[in-house]
Amino acid sequence: MNSKIQSVSFRNVDEFLDYLTVDELKIVKLLRNIIFGGSPHSTEKLSYNVPFYKINKTIFYIWPTSIMRGKTKSYEFVRHGFTSGYLMQDELNYLDKGNRKIAYYRDFSEMNIFKEQSQHKIKLSAHWVRL
Repeated sequence: MNSKIQSVSFRNVDEFLDYLTVDELKIVKLLRNIIFGGSPHSTEKLSYNVPFYKINKTIFYIWPTSIMRGKTKSYEFVRHGFTSGYLMQDELNYLDKGNRKIAYYRDFSEMNIFKEQSQHKIKLSAHWVRL
């Protein structure tokens, strides 16, 4: 069943992964490895047709641009969101805040994910410590 804000609907994470473009899949797999590597006890569940990750509470999401929210693309490739990003210390402005007050994010293309993965692991670690 499709919702008003999305034209796709997945029953599980495998269906979600099968739907992604090759470039998105590379980025999503790397982000999932970083998340599960830093927190092997986190759980993954689809919400809004994208994976959200929980450790006691929901803390991350991965939102590829091919899973549109609404009818307009607002970014390219893959967005990695921090549901409580406002709690993170971010002196270097690594995370984008956009017009959001609570959930912050970082957008990744195939080019920048591999360059930034070490810094991203550090940011994730800082977030886990605050939980």
